[in-house]
Amino acid sequence: MEKASEKKKGFVKEFVDFLQTFGVIGLAIGFVIGVASSAVVNSLVKDIINPIVGLVLPTGNLSSLNATVTSPVSGKPSVFLYGDFISQIIYFIIIALVVFVMYKQLKRFGLAKL
Repeated sequence: MEKASEKKKGFVKEFVDFLQTFGVIGLAIGFVIGVASSAVVNSLVKDIINPIVGLVLPTGNLSSLNATVTSPVSGKPSVFLYGDFISQIIYFIIIALVVFVMYKQLKRFGLAKL
């Protein structure tokens, strides 16, 4: 009976050591914060930046910019949604900037390790 208890304790200790060694808890916290900040940045781009840029565009919205090209062979149109692509680039740049600023702050306090 004692051997099973020791084995269980060993497994639990081994698991805790694994979590500490590989920073799994910090990774999980970072993931949750990343998901939350991603939603905020997505809303910023979609609800604020796109309409502001849309004020100077004829379509009125950055995401709705597109180019239609008709195939000379089949005669069918193809639509390229480059406005949405530009929105995603803006989104990526903002997320990268937020991550960079967070890294700089963690490094300042001696918590960032690369």
